[in-house]
Amino acid sequence: MKYIIDRFESEIAVCEDEQQNFITIPKTELPSGCIEGSKIESQEGTYILLDNSEDRERIKKKMNALFKD
Repeated sequence: MKYIIDRFESEIAVCEDEQQNFITIPKTELPSGCIEGSKIESQEGTYILLDNSEDRERIKKKMNALFKD
């Protein structure tokens, strides 16, 4: 199952799955480098950090276009 980290609250990450359901995951179970917006995947009881640099770049371009003078 794949998730996007929506936000951090104290020692947990609130994550959204592909069906727009929310779950909480203890920060201690997440791989290092996770930030809000990171994509993670559950595999065999652990979480791995997925590359979402293309998504971030696409969003950055859209934001720049919106706020361009």
